[in-house]
Amino acid sequence: MRDRTRMWAITLMIIGIALIAFKWMGFFTIVALVLLVYGVYKIRQGDDVKTGYILLTVGCGIILLDHLLLVITILAISLAVFYAKARKARPNKDYIQRHNFVQSIHWDRDPWTLRNIGMMHVLGELDVDLTLAIIEDGDNILMFQGIVGDLDLVLSEDYGVEIDAFVFFGRIGLGRESDTGLMNRIHWRSPNYEQSEQKVKIIVSYLVGDIDIRINN
Repeated sequence: MRDRTRMWAITLMIIGIALIAFKWMGFFTIVALVLLVYGVYKIRQGDDVKTGYILLTVGCGIILLDHLLLVITILAISLAVFYAKARKARPNKDYIQRHNFVQSIHWDRDPWTLRNIGMMHVLGELDVDLTLAIIEDGDNILMFQGIVGDLDLVLSEDYGVEIDAFVFFGRIGLGRESDTGLMNRIHWRSPNYEQSEQKVKIIVSYLVGDIDIRINN
């Protein structure tokens, strides 16, 4: 039920953008958006992931052909912002950068090793559970940035956590609080941040996004 509600939320976000920019959106763009929404739905349902990625690929291809200059401009700006943030936040130790057109990670199923990492993608579906994370060093940075993103983040009270999240159009939920609309931003630190020996800084930035942050007590 929760996934279905979130899917409708993402659908309404994309439809809202289509209505706002209707003057420069034609029939093929609307078709592309429908394919993108349905592709995300198929992937999240998990019953036909291959079809979901095919729909995402076709939808993105239509948008690329129909609005090539706009897409290139958005990607160039996003990459510039990503590298600027990465340079500013990058620690002095090992740091991994990944660039993917479509990114799907599920760090909520098995224990995983937390490292300093930055991810840039056009479409992203991310499930991150810090209660399953194995931290090797005291301080770590996770950076997620892209055009369209759906992030489920579960926090752990065992670590000090700092979050800086921004979506130009979409929703950010932290615990029981949720804001939907334009230019949503949240900066939050866990109460135990300063006292914790192990700290995690999470930076999230999406043009269209649905970010859900939960605290595991």
